[in-house]
Amino acid sequence: MIPTEDASARKKEIEEKLKQEQDTLTFIRENLEKSDQLTKGMVTILSSFESRLVQLENSIIPVHKQTENLQRLQENVDKTLSCLDHVISYYHVAKDTDKIIREGPAGRLDEYLACIAKIQKAVEYFQDNNPDSPELNTVKARFEKGKELLEAEFRGLLTRYSKPVPPVLILDAIGGDEELEVQEEVTLDHLPEAVLQDIICISGWLVEYGRNQDFMNVYFQIRSNQLDRSIKGLKEHFRKSSASSGVLYSPAVQSKRKDTPTKKPPKRPVYFPGTIRKAQNLLKQYSQHGLEGRKGASTLPPLEGKDDVMDIEIDSYIYCISAFVKLAQSEYVLLTEIIPEHHQKKTFDSLIQEALDGLMLEGENIVSAARRAIMRHDYSAVLTIFPILRHLKQNKPEFDATLQGTAASTKNKLPTLIASMETVGAKALEEFADSIKNDPDKEYNMPKDGTVHELTSNAILFLQQLLDFQETAGAMLASQETSSSVSSYSSEFSRRLLSAYICKVLGNLQLNLLSKSKVYEDPALSAVFLLNNYNYTLKSLEKSELIQLVAVTNKKVESSYRELIEQQVQVYQRSWWKVMEHLMDRNMPTFQPGTKLKDKERQMIKDKFKGFNDGLEELCKIQKVWAIPDTEQRDAIRQAQKRMVSEAYRNFLHRYSSISFTKNPDKYLKYKPEHVEEMIERLFDTSA
Repeated sequence: MIPTEDASARKKEIEEKLKQEQDTLTFIRENLEKSDQLTKGMVTILSSFESRLVQLENSIIPVHKQTENLQRLQENVDKTLSCLDHVISYYHVAKDTDKIIREGPAGRLDEYLACIAKIQKAVEYFQDNNPDSPELNTVKARFEKGKELLEAEFRGLLTRYSKPVPPVLILDAIGGDEELEVQEEVTLDHLPEAVLQDIICISGWLVEYGRNQDFMNVYFQIRSNQLDRSIKGLKEHFRKSSASSGVLYSPAVQSKRKDTPTKKPPKRPVYFPGTIRKAQNLLKQYSQHGLEGRKGASTLPPLEGKDDVMDIEIDSYIYCISAFVKLAQSEYVLLTEIIPEHHQKKTFDSLIQEALDGLMLEGENIVSAARRAIMRHDYSAVLTIFPILRHLKQNKPEFDATLQGTAASTKNKLPTLIASMETVGAKALEEFADSIKNDPDKEYNMPKDGTVHELTSNAILFLQQLLDFQETAGAMLASQETSSSVSSYSSEFSRRLLSAYICKVLGNLQLNLLSKSKVYEDPALSAVFLLNNYNYTLKSLEKSELIQLVAVTNKKVESSYRELIEQQVQVYQRSWWKVMEHLMDRNMPTFQPGTKLKDKERQMIKDKFKGFNDGLEELCKIQKVWAIPDTEQRDAIRQAQKRMVSEAYRNFLHRYSSISFTKNPDKYLKYKPEHVEEMIERLFDTSA
């Protein structure tokens, strides 16, 4: 059982909590009543506000709609007035733009184009809205007048500011010092920048709005004339510079000439000024000094150079070819800024025709001149073709790239000229080889002293000139071997052909020299003649790259010529046999010192001494005027003869000097061995 005190406390605690809950409930009820009262008051207020809003809306909406209609009417009126002003302005365009159009676009192109734009819009308006109005004809006429003046301005700007490129600037652009690591690029600016921008602007307008392509014809005609004048100016500058100093000179960049044919072609042109003059000077040097001594004449025309004018023309042509490529490239860059893309190639083709045709015609004239010279058997003329042909072929890739996109007839002009030059060059080479073989044997043309024949020196000189143009000459010969394109020739194939050609010329020369040698009645002089010519040929081959070139076909060429030379030395030595036989003891009895000789025996000894003395004197007199220009060869032959004759003569004197065969020994013992050697030492010495 729960104790009474605890139950009483528990009951009291519950009663207190119940009272608290009742108080809380009473508080909540009071608050709910207040909330209901407030809610009712708010509902009453909102109902009154809603009623007032409805009344306001019913009053305002009609006013708003009326105001909106008024605003729309105002906007329509404004737009109508604006359109009327715009339309009216078209009727005043002709009058407003009259002054500017009449004065033209010069000096105010932007303003002028703005006027043209107004006129164009007026034309479009009248065409669309009132095609029968007289105003349409007025603005059309004004538009055409404006277009005319723009075309005239285009022509005028091009004409006034298109000037030939100065020759010195062209030379700087195509030249360059290969020793400089950094090459300064020379830019060819054909038009001032401001003028160029005006021209580009006019061109763009004419294309887009003018619907006119005539300005493209104007462009190529003016620029074509300037391109041609630039090249002609360079040519004239070249002639004047060469005439005054003999050397073409560019103040900014000095052009250097490289003659090594196997070197990779530089980007700038390789020049050979004075090629024919070089051959002429070499020939003169050989005629005065060195191996030849005095030459006999030959019916083969000597390789004398053309006059200086021809050299200048050739050098000028080479420069002009490079100048054309550089100028054409710069013209194309300029053209791409002015002419629409789909018209650029055609316009460029037309632009370069005059200058290109002039260069090709000049090239054909050079070919024709060479052809005429070859018909006269002047084969040195082919040397005018070589430097030009090599330069054309070296520049052909850049030439082709420059002409890319032009007509086939334009692109074929250079290959056609190259083919003509190769044909003429190959013909000259072949005819030269034939002329060496067929040069007639004429006694009055033969050198009296047996020295080197002019035919030999000319032939060797001609071949030496080919060394500067090995690839070019080889390609010439290759062009006649096959119908394939030039690009298919390998350098090795061309080198073999050139080597075979040189061997052919040398073979023809050898055959002709053998034939010529028969003109001499004296076999010894004939041998000296052949010896001189063979020796000169061999020494000339050895002193140049010809020996390596010939070795491609004939590896034993050097030993072959040495054998030929030795054979002629032996033939020459036979001329002394008649002298030497008097020193021999054939058919002679043995004489003892102190023994009295019979008259017949004394006479036999006298005849031997007299025969030797007379033969020696006659032989030395004859051979003294013969010539062996090569010092080494001359000394070798003298020494050999001195040893042979001196030894035999000493033995002869030893045998007969102690025998009394005459009362007048000075008559027969005329020469001591030393005197004989001195006489032989003076052989082949025309100055003695």
